[in-house]
Amino acid sequence: MDYTQSAALMMDTAFRGRVKVAALKFAVSIEGEAPTVPSHNARLRWAQLMYQQPDMMATQLQPPVVMDPGVQNAGSAIDDAGLQASVEAVVNQFI
Repeated sequence: MDYTQSAALMMDTAFRGRVKVAALKFAVSIEGEAPTVPSHNARLRWAQLMYQQPDMMATQLQPPVVMDPGVQNAGSAIDDAGLQASVEAVVNQFI
């Protein structure tokens, strides 16, 4: 994707909705983790914040998710599994 396409996808509300769903699915996964998982406390705090403020969190995640290589290659046509992987990679960088 070129810069103009990337910038447009960073503002796309339908794509933001998909990012939000992927992030909420990841939050569910984190809540089910064993407490022995590295950085579990930080991951759990992130998951709880995701539940409390899903729209704000999705808005913050959207630009770095768009810059993820998987999204850069497929754009908004990325399938759900690919988007899930991109969202999880970005979240893991934040935590």
